[in-house]
Amino acid sequence: MFKRFCCTSLACLPLLFATMPAHANWYLDGESSRLSFVSTKNANISEVQRFLVLHGKVDPKGLAQVEVELESINSGIPLRDERMRKELFEIQTFPEALITAQIDLRPINDLAPGAQLELRLPLTVSLHGQQHQYNAELLATRLDDRRFQVVTLEPVVISAEDFNLAPGLERLRQVAGLSAISLSVPVGAVLIFTAR
Repeated sequence: MFKRFCCTSLACLPLLFATMPAHANWYLDGESSRLSFVSTKNANISEVQRFLVLHGKVDPKGLAQVEVELESINSGIPLRDERMRKELFEIQTFPEALITAQIDLRPINDLAPGAQLELRLPLTVSLHGQQHQYNAELLATRLDDRRFQVVTLEPVVISAEDFNLAPGLERLRQVAGLSAISLSVPVGAVLIFTAR
């Protein structure tokens, strides 16, 4: 579940910035963007969950950052959300996840409206006091002169063990009376950035 947040959103930011004019700041449109993941329990029951609050920016030097407020987890079941906040993410100590990437903006700063660009970009996910690097397959689309959309072409698969989240998943499994919860989750994102 937690994977969703990390990879996708961060991955998208860098890609989109790469397609933008060189001396602009681009900000994530949190209301129009989405970061979701699929969790699996009891071997064959899969559920889509998402984070409702995202913040992001790409600066003129190509530093891309996406911040995920972990308290905003939404599985559609309030009790489960509260358990994840407390037992899995431990939001009192680790309130957010951060995805960062550095991009060379020069090769990709002149997409025409409607034009698209595929990119494979490295990104760093900081979550639960740990960091891990991933490669993300992204598609950037220039919507108009002031907006870009970035989506994940392939899910970014995040492992709980990379972020010391396995003990929290085990606590969730016991509290919920489940036989198993997958330690890996595919994360996807749709991110829209606006020039300001």
